[in-house]
This record gives sequence, C-alpha cells and structure tokens, in this order.
Amino acid sequence: MPHCNKKMISFFLTTKCNLCCRYCYNAKERNKIEEKTIPLEIAKAGIDWYFNNCESRHIRFYGPGEPTQEFEKIKEITNYAKLNKNGGDRVTVEIQTNGVFNENVRDWALENINIMWMSFDGMPDIQNYNRPLNPKYKELFGGKTSAEVLENNVKWLIENKGERNLMVGARVTITDKNVYKQIEMVDYFYNLGIRYVWTNPLFYSVGEIPVCEDNLKKDSYNFDMEAYVNEYIKAYKYAKEKGLFWGSFYTINFDGESPYHCRSCTPLSAPHITTDGYISACDMALLGEKPYHMEAFIVGKWNSKTKKFDLYDEKIKTLNNRKSTEIEHCKKCPVKLHCGGFCLGETVNETGKLDGQNITKCIATRKLYRELGPCEPYKYLHP
Repeated sequence: MPHCNKKMISFFLTTKCNLCCRYCYNAKERNKIEEKTIPLEIAKAGIDWYFNNCESRHIRFYGPGEPTQEFEKIKEITNYAKLNKNGGDRVTVEIQTNGVFNENVRDWALENINIMWMSFDGMPDIQNYNRPLNPKYKELFGGKTSAEVLENNVKWLIENKGERNLMVGARVTITDKNVYKQIEMVDYFYNLGIRYVWTNPLFYSVGEIPVCEDNLKKDSYNFDMEAYVNEYIKAYKYAKEKGLFWGSFYTINFDGESPYHCRSCTPLSAPHITTDGYISACDMALLGEKPYHMEAFIVGKWNSKTKKFDLYDEKIKTLNNRKSTEIEHCKKCPVKLHCGGFCLGETVNETGKLDGQNITKCIATRKLYRELGPCEPYKYLHP
C-alpha cells in the first residue's frame, strides 16, 4: 500500500521539547518563537471536520517538539475523538515520540495508543550522542540519560502490552555515527523486543531559505549515501532472517504503485493541524504563520470568526497535481511508480521547487529497488 494511502489527521501538538538533538530539523526556527501549543478548540474542530469529510478514524500526534510534553492535551484530544458520535468507536491512535516520558504517560499510552513510533538512534552511545537530554529536564529523570529512560519505557511497554492492540516500533535517523552499525542495531532492537523499524538518512534542517541558497548549510552537511544503501541492504536481509522489519524511507512505496510519493500530495486525506491554527500538508512545514519557503504546504487556516477551516483550493490542487508521471526527470524512470518523485518536503526544502530533484537520492532509490524489488504490503506504514 503506497505511503500516500496512509490516511489520518495529525496534530502538531507543541513546540516544547525535552531533548537537544544534534540534527533537529526545526530547532533553529522553533527556538526563535515563543513556545506554542495547539489550542484545544482548534484540535476538536479539526477532528469534527476530518471525521465529516473522510472515512479514516486514525489520529496521530507529532512534533514540532515532543508531543508528550503536552500530555493532558493528548488525553483530551484522544478522548474527544473516541467519544465523537461520528465514528468515534473506530478511532485508532498513533504517536511519534522521543520516548523520554514518565510513568504516568507510559501507563496511559499502554491503554490508549495503537501505534507508537519511538525516535531512537540505536545503541546507548549513539542515542546519547545524537539525542541528549535537555539539561533543564535532567532532574525530572533522576539524572538518567535519554537512552536509559527510552530503553526502560520500550521494554516496559512491550513486556506489559499483552493482547492489547499496541505496536512499539523505532524510527531511526541514520548519521555517520550509525551508518555502518545497521546490522548491530538490528540485534539491539530485536533484543529490546522491537520488531518494526523504519530508518531515514540524515536530511537537511528547515530554515528560512531553501538549501540551494544556503551555502553554509550545504558545506556543513556530511552523509555517505552509498554507504547507507550498501549497509541497509545487508541489514534488511539480516533482519528479515530474524523476523524483524528493517525499513527505509527510500523504500516506502516498494509495496505498491502510485505517482505520489507521500501524503503531502493528498493533503485533505492526511491533514496536519499546526500549533498556530493552520492546515499543513507536510511534517516539514510545522508552522503556518511563517512557513518561509515551505509556504506551498500551508493549505488552510482556522477562522476564529466562522469557527471553520478556510481551505486554499488552488494550493491543494497544485499539490494534487505533483505526480511522478508528470515530472520531467521522473517520466522515464523505471521506479517512478515505486518512488513518486521522492519526498516532497525534502525536495522543496532543498530545491525550492515542487518538481526539484536530488540525483543522489534518485540513484539510491533505484539501486534499492534493483536489489530488493517490490514487496508485500507493509503492516505498519512509515510514521
């Protein structure tokens, strides 16, 4: 099932975060603004609007900060969705979290979350280097590292889930610290009890201007894509033998055919409600008031006077028309229907254009498809 078929409403819950990740793609812009949390009125209105217009009853909590920093709001939004007269009994809940939370959050998640993606970079030395705890929060966790808290929460959730409809998986950022340790990470996650892992190579942070105009950002980026692909293929095959799924962001459409890469191209089936009351089409366009060069993804806004969302129809139409079958450099590509023109968010961030291209990523995707080919539908789609 192509990734664009993942239909859900996402809530960009808060800009607060309890980690200081070295590669955070939104920290610089997020730290420039006053901390924001999504107003409950807008979140509830988002649920009503989405449930009235879509069959899906899947809700998701995401950044730009760490969603569990607003735990009470997660509970309120979830309860509102589940009690909704329009199909609330069918609601399923997903969260992408850094996993650094207390026992109260953990206990509630066990009973209420269905899909739990932990942002998790592998063994403790790598996790603690890439994703250190924010010093302001160390006392709350008794001086433990992010790896210690995360490991403990993962183990507890998996050991206690019983027959509950709960999947605890890992979403791994691959950097130069762990690119050659993918097989080792397979064993590490397997021993923790995790059976589903999605990896994503390090990508550029989002700033005020596209990467193509930011020489400092380009010069400071360092990632060996060829090494990632070669090591990924080995880890994928090794993981398959162990009964663990080792996925790649570059293979998210290998289980089906679509001219779309992801939900950014179909924003009304998978809208993201921002902390400042806008509808975004993409996880990389986290704020609506000042999206800078990611403006193409802001497709609506909450109207406080009419108490409705105003949609930007022309922008939605433009995104709907972004297809690999129409993009010039994609038309003759043998994997155009298993790639869909690659991640639209990364493309716009890097090139400033909806039809831009990063040839390094094209080469990587083609090689992965040649080596691995099409596959059975994924049980859990990329977060």
